[in-house]
Amino acid sequence: MNSETTVDETGADGTVAAAQTTDTRQYVTFVAGDEVFAVEMAPVQEIIRVPDVVRVPLSPPTLNGLANLRGKVLPIVSLRRALGFAERAADDSSRAVVIDIGQPLGFVVDRVASVVGVEASKIEGVEGIRGTVNTELLTGLIKDIGGHAMVMVLNFEKLIAQEFAQIAAISRSQGNVAAQGQVKKASDDDLHASDTELHLVSFDVAGQEYAIAIEDVQEIVQIPEQIVQVPHAQSHVLGVMTLRNRLLPLVALRRMFALAEQDANEQSRIVVVAIGGASVGIVVDNVNEVLRVAKRDVEAMPTMLAREGDMADITDICRLDKGQRLVSIISTDNLFRHSAIKEALTTVSANTDSTTESTASHDGLGDDEQVVVFRLGAEEFGVPIDSVQEIVRVPETLTHVPKAPASVEGVINLRGSVLPVVDLRRRLGLDTIARNDGQRIVVFLIRGVRTGFIVDAVAEVLKVPRSAIEPSPSLSAEQATLLARMANLEKQKRMLQLIDPAHLLGDGELSGMASLTV
Repeated sequence: MNSETTVDETGADGTVAAAQTTDTRQYVTFVAGDEVFAVEMAPVQEIIRVPDVVRVPLSPPTLNGLANLRGKVLPIVSLRRALGFAERAADDSSRAVVIDIGQPLGFVVDRVASVVGVEASKIEGVEGIRGTVNTELLTGLIKDIGGHAMVMVLNFEKLIAQEFAQIAAISRSQGNVAAQGQVKKASDDDLHASDTELHLVSFDVAGQEYAIAIEDVQEIVQIPEQIVQVPHAQSHVLGVMTLRNRLLPLVALRRMFALAEQDANEQSRIVVVAIGGASVGIVVDNVNEVLRVAKRDVEAMPTMLAREGDMADITDICRLDKGQRLVSIISTDNLFRHSAIKEALTTVSANTDSTTESTASHDGLGDDEQVVVFRLGAEEFGVPIDSVQEIVRVPETLTHVPKAPASVEGVINLRGSVLPVVDLRRRLGLDTIARNDGQRIVVFLIRGVRTGFIVDAVAEVLKVPRSAIEPSPSLSAEQATLLARMANLEKQKRMLQLIDPAHLLGDGELSGMASLTV
């Protein structure tokens, strides 16, 4: 059969329909800018509507971001940008052509025209249009087909090599390392510090600051839209929520401490604590910081103020900022003896069948990775909780140091030690923003050097199933090293880009940071 054959662009399931021809090559034709292009059918997996994306720092400028395609992470690339055409927002006609040449990529085009079958003899060379377009990205020309005088055949292999030159090499070298994704073990310095310091999560309740030991905190999550009420429960018990197929009892700390009522808002959080082998969600007004407090700054609750029996929840007081800031430490062991907690746990046990035990074992910490989630703009990032030294507020002023590394925003005094501070937005090549109250400094120990990184907001501490963590698509050498993994939480329609803090600073930057702390 020597004639051209045209069929519909896609089937009902989004896959490309096959043209029924013999002795022909099949091509998908599409429009980008004012030009019509074609690509051979073989590497085209499917054609989809342009999806929502997560922006990726340190990636090529042609990348729109990463999308979730049926549980798989798919990079979405602007073909207009790759070819040097003017920008245009996607509309109802726009499509993403998914092409797999070693790694699937979705290329956004203005419109998909058709699928055509063309005899090989009708494909001409590109010599006649040199100087009009970059012919290095073309394999040939198809003339007088599908109502178009000329259709240029794009060489996506060369296009990908030009825009994402290191994809194949990075995928091979980084894939195995990224897939392992094990949280690094605590350093000797960390182990030594644990003997002299307390590691606490601090939060506010009715204007007062409290804290719980971080080892007792399983995660920190936002208030769900639906809380199931428990009939005849004590007033402290708000109800139960579902957290990854398990029932979690919720207790209002305001009510337990007989403080004024307040409706939950965007700052409210649920601190999930481990109590006596079970889990309980404690509702607080907002989470402040992750603190490392020297044990010399911690005092036992004065005897005359200590409460006994059912309400002996606060065992110690931290004196910070030269005594100007007092943080009350809540004992989770004592909470477990509280009647409201007991009732909440009993209620959940009564409403949970025998399948919960198997679910709980599957959902245990051995199958999860705990990450601190923070935001930069609209995107969410995560770091292993074991890598976080502490999280502190950004002071009103940072001291600028002459001849400091360019990445350093300034230094602060953190409990008598000099802490270099880097704006993570600047480190990741993002636009900087004005300082605001929501920003926090996340402190890491990077090869022996403590360094703080400013983030827009710390959102939560989350347990991520290891099965949801996968290697990130390799888009550049730096991105593949620093952002080598991502958590694809499909049911929540979230993708967390996981940062490896060990790669936040290069060797030269580390030397500069170390000199600032001396």
